Amino acid sequence: MSVHPPIPAAARRLVASAAPIIAERGLTLVGFAVSGIDRSGAQQLMLPFNGETPAVDAAVDQIRRRYGNSALTRAVLVGRDPGLEMPHLPD
Repeated sequence: MSVHPPIPAAARRLVASAAPIIAERGLTLVGFAVSGIDRSGAQQLMLPFNGETPAVDAAVDQIRRRYGNSALTRAVLVGRDPGLEMPHLPD
C-alpha cells in the first residue's frame, strides 16, 4: 500500500508556506493528520523487523515494566478515553 501522491505534495506545500515562521522561530516537530480516507481494502501492514520480533517484544515489555502500561499505546488509541483498565498479573 502506498501513499497517494496528492497527500505528500500537500504536506510539502504546507511546510513550504510555513518556511518563514520556521526560519524565525525554529521547528522541533511536524505532524500531519489525514482523515476521511475510504477504509475499504485497508489493511494493517507489518513493520519490517527482519526476524527481530523477540527483541522488539522484549523492549516493549521492558518499557512497560519501567514506565507503566500507559507509556506505549497503539496509534489508533491516542487521544481516546482508555476506559476502565483491569490489572494484569505478571506472567
